[in-house]
Amino acid sequence: MYVADSRARTGGTTGTAGTAAATARVSAVVAPTVLALGAVSLITDVSSEMVTAVLPLYLVTGLGLSPLGFGLLDGVYNGFSALVRLAGGHLADRGGGRHKWIAGIGYAVSAACKPLLLLAHTLTPIGLILAADRTGKGLRTAPRDALISLSSTPENRGRAFGVHRAMDTAGALLGPLVAFLILRATVDGYDAVFTVSFCVAVVGVLVLVLFVPGGRGPAQPRTQAQPRTPAPVPAPSSSRPTLGAAFALLARRDLRRITICALLLGLATVSDSFVYLLLQRRLGVPDRWFALLPLGTAAAFLLLAVPLGRLADRVGRWRVFLAGHGALLTAYALLLTSWHGTALPYAVLLLHGGFYAATDGVLMAVASDSVPEELRSSGLALVQTGQAAARFVCSLGFGAAWTLWGDRTALLASTAALAVCAVFALTLRPVRETVS
Repeated sequence: MYVADSRARTGGTTGTAGTAAATARVSAVVAPTVLALGAVSLITDVSSEMVTAVLPLYLVTGLGLSPLGFGLLDGVYNGFSALVRLAGGHLADRGGGRHKWIAGIGYAVSAACKPLLLLAHTLTPIGLILAADRTGKGLRTAPRDALISLSSTPENRGRAFGVHRAMDTAGALLGPLVAFLILRATVDGYDAVFTVSFCVAVVGVLVLVLFVPGGRGPAQPRTQAQPRTPAPVPAPSSSRPTLGAAFALLARRDLRRITICALLLGLATVSDSFVYLLLQRRLGVPDRWFALLPLGTAAAFLLLAVPLGRLADRVGRWRVFLAGHGALLTAYALLLTSWHGTALPYAVLLLHGGFYAATDGVLMAVASDSVPEELRSSGLALVQTGQAAARFVCSLGFGAAWTLWGDRTALLASTAALAVCAVFALTLRPVRETVS
């Protein structure tokens, strides 16, 4: 879930000279590879968020699934990629420069799944299609993030991930809006959404193939104060990284702590779809407006991703990461109150988007500091795998708790668990952290 140009970072700069100067400033700190990958993510997220925006309503209202059934499918949709993220990261590292092409296969697999949703109308085939779609996401995520990391310096890595996530979120902002317009303009709205989503996803794959550089990524941007030192020549046995070497990274104290925290916090993070369903029930949002709820999260993410990425580089990424979970706790608390004011959805969605802006790219930036270049994709995949697997378990548990005891009890349990995990994470902050 994800600013297509320098405007989001230059504000009111006007005129040709101003635009050129702004572009130069952005290029000085953000590599072209990051911007190209951001464009791919923007387009791809328009496609994926079109489906994500209508999927909860399509499954629960259109197909009549129970909260438990939806929790199972939502868990598959958000957690199945955990099974293949390590494979994607390992293949990218082992190939010695296949980051782009492994990511491309992942994008292509996800694109191919979109039209198949037109043919599925029961739980099993829909589950298989969503599993295949998440397989594609699992393959592409670690190689893509490794390219971003390898194309950035440690001092500006938070900003680079922030720029990418902001562009990614611009697509997430547009996707639900496109889905909403399609639903209002067509008779067979869901089929039209799935068809248009497939066409947009194909465009994203083409942009990746044509405009993203191959290999391990271009040389990192340098400053006079910090010249780049030659990378050590690896031993012949390390020229083709193994899965054993990837898992051995957990022997590194910092990476182990980061992975444990990501896993624990993921166990208490309610999926986006459940947050939107809770909001709909609290406020009685009509079905035709449901697809617009993700716009609030995406808008907040878009506005805050770059500023919080820069803040993380300056004051410490772990602090910003934990503050993001504090924002999520506040959002859950608001949903648990009896407040039904018109400002409730705006407050909840602002906090929800702020949570992603403070955690998504920031987590990858802080993990990159603890992973060597030759295993960067595999190391990031370890962290992502733990987080994705935990969120899969959370979706199943939350759906079951909702079915058995109701939505309020389920959310109360998740809120308490998240508070406990956040306090525990405070004691496990990484020892080394790059701060500019």
